[in-house]
Parts: sequence; C-alpha cells; structure tokens
Amino acid sequence: MARPEKNRRVSKPPKMRGYKPFGIPKCKLEVVQLTMEEYESIRLVNYEMLQQKEAAVLMNISRPTLTRIYNKALKNITKAFVEGKAIVIDGGNYEFKKEWHRCKKCFKLVEDKRSHKKCIKNNENSFEEFIQLNN
Repeated sequence: MARPEKNRRVSKPPKMRGYKPFGIPKCKLEVVQLTMEEYESIRLVNYEMLQQKEAAVLMNISRPTLTRIYNKALKNITKAFVEGKAIVIDGGNYEFKKEWHRCKKCFKLVEDKRSHKKCIKNNENSFEEFIQLNN
C-alpha cells in the first residue's frame, strides 16, 4: 500500500484562476489543469528566483519531489502555450499557510475578511460575500 501524500504548503493562492489564449472563443477552448502546488513551484523557482532546495523547504517537501512537481508544471504550461489551450489553476494536494478568502464582488484576495475594504460595487460588507479558498 502506497504511503499517502502529505499536503504541500502554498503561501497564497494565485490572483487569477487561470489564463486563456487570445483569438479562440472560450467555448471552443480545451483546458490544461495546473495544480496549486505546480503553480507554487513555478512561482517560487521562476518568479521568486529561489533555488529548488529553498523552494522545497518552503513547500514542506523534499527537493526531488519539488523537481517532479516543477517539471510537470513546465510540461503543462508548455502544452497549453504550444497547443493554444487554456490553463486552469485548481486542485491538488495542498494547504495554505494562512486562511485565504476571495471577495465575490471584486475577486480580491484577502487574508482577514474584517480588513477588506468595501467594494466599489458593494455598499456593505457581509461575510457571505467571501469564498473560503482553504481546503
């Protein structure tokens, strides 16, 4: 029996849930899924410019596991780019360091619902306006 995977630590969710190529209607697009931990590996290694060993520590995984996740992410992004497919960032085996929410009105990411300023489209704040992003 295989050992169960432990959750990979992700510092915060991405600002967007995915990307779409220009020139292809959304209804005709095929989708490539990028898991939350694949997104985090790309963010840490390519955007934050961390060494894989450092990124692995932040994600609470081994360096070889990070390399596998990172390579799979690159393959998925490349496939979407070359074949003109949309990327959807969702799913995976992850946990956030903090509790994160997304406002249903303005789609802004917030750590603490009470600190979220009233939306331009919204006259009052209520906690029902937030989607909890933690698993």
